[in-house]
Amino acid sequence: MCMTEFYEPEIRDLFTKATYLSDDDKILVERAFHFAKKAHIGQTRNNGEPYFNHVFATASNLAELRMDADTISAGMLHDTIEDCEVTYDQLQKEFNDDVAFLVESVTKLSKLKYQGVERHVESLRKFFVAAAQDLRVVIIKLADRLHNISTLEHVRLEKRERIALETIELHARLADRLGIGRLKGELEDFAFPHAFPAGYAEVKKILKTRKQDDEAHVEKMFRSLKRKLADEKIVNTIEYRTKHLYSLYLKLKRYDMDINKIYDLIALRVIVKNVDDCYKVLGLMHRVWRPIPGRIKDYIAVPKPNGYQSLHTTIFTGDGSTVEVQIRTQEMHDEAELGVASHLNYKEIGKNKSPIIKRSLAWTQQLLEWQKNVSEPSEFMERLKKDFMEQRVFIMTPKGEVVDLPLGASPIDFAYAIHSDIGSHTTGAKVNGKLVSLSIELKNGDIVEIETKIKGSPSRKWLEYVKTADARRHIQHYFEDKKNV
Repeated sequence: MCMTEFYEPEIRDLFTKATYLSDDDKILVERAFHFAKKAHIGQTRNNGEPYFNHVFATASNLAELRMDADTISAGMLHDTIEDCEVTYDQLQKEFNDDVAFLVESVTKLSKLKYQGVERHVESLRKFFVAAAQDLRVVIIKLADRLHNISTLEHVRLEKRERIALETIELHARLADRLGIGRLKGELEDFAFPHAFPAGYAEVKKILKTRKQDDEAHVEKMFRSLKRKLADEKIVNTIEYRTKHLYSLYLKLKRYDMDINKIYDLIALRVIVKNVDDCYKVLGLMHRVWRPIPGRIKDYIAVPKPNGYQSLHTTIFTGDGSTVEVQIRTQEMHDEAELGVASHLNYKEIGKNKSPIIKRSLAWTQQLLEWQKNVSEPSEFMERLKKDFMEQRVFIMTPKGEVVDLPLGASPIDFAYAIHSDIGSHTTGAKVNGKLVSLSIELKNGDIVEIETKIKGSPSRKWLEYVKTADARRHIQHYFEDKKNV
């Protein structure tokens, strides 16, 4: 039996991130460590460092995501078939069926490179098939991409922008869809300076004008809140974090780059024992500090489509500043940071058997269904980006059912998402009980009621409002059919 003190420093560091692994798990991961180190000997990366550093970093990323021993081992071995002439049978004999399957599946995903839209589309199709079959394959690829994007400065200049954009448009969106907030933010932030260098420089410059003052206000708020929660005997952990740079950039663009309109530049995060304590903390905060109207969000009662739960409020601190506070349980925090990975029943996730995993992956099944009927690569990419990979908002029906739509969606998009007949017979919409124009952009948490009439029909003007490719397709088909009558 290997004792911790006898591990090499690298593998010991990995195990400090994966304290949840059993002794048998650690033996498997250590075997993968030595196997990969030997297989990649003599190979180097673009920056001249040993290639093994990359696969080890991939495995470390997986450990931080609390993945199981088979997945961490496969992350360590993920390039052995492609780059080291190791065979599936060798991996199966040396490790087990699961490790061999994962490495082979990741290898298949790596075969097709981005060479024109047709090749790229085929690569994406394989990505989603893999996600539907075994989620761990995709998580390994995301962990692999995270290390690659963090060292992108060593890649040729002409390739950097393409890789960075692909990371933001595909990999970060996938992480978001799977609810892995930590991974999404890191992928975006590493890609940001290479994808949008001017925007990155502007955000860094703007941030200098506010960050130091905001940190001082939050630190003061942190100490005050800590004392009040101790007085109330509410067990808690309080931390604060600065908004991810790319996420800040997107928000600044919506507010004409005015940093003074951003309330959540730095947010306090309060982690408590149970749901009752979440609401107690919210009530306490509102008794002591005045909340900003319209900035209170209950994602516990109504979770986001990717499973995110938390209470959000933004308060006036009393010294001229505002602070966003997020209140959640430890389980909710794990969900926000790790998404589906926080639910891993390590024997179930491999075949996507867990009900939570199935629910989280419902969109991949939907995507696979419609992609069977999409022959044009350009149409595939348009629908993928608009309907699946853009930033999301969640909208509710009057009965409280949640509809997941891309940012910027209109009531027309919502109507077609409910049913094509409802979309095509829409005559009006109420948002939060008020009649609105069909052209408005819906916001997170809006309650939308669609009014229909039998004689109602699409208007060509709707094509200017809709965001989803599905709504656009139904509207266009209506006018094509009408023309052919």
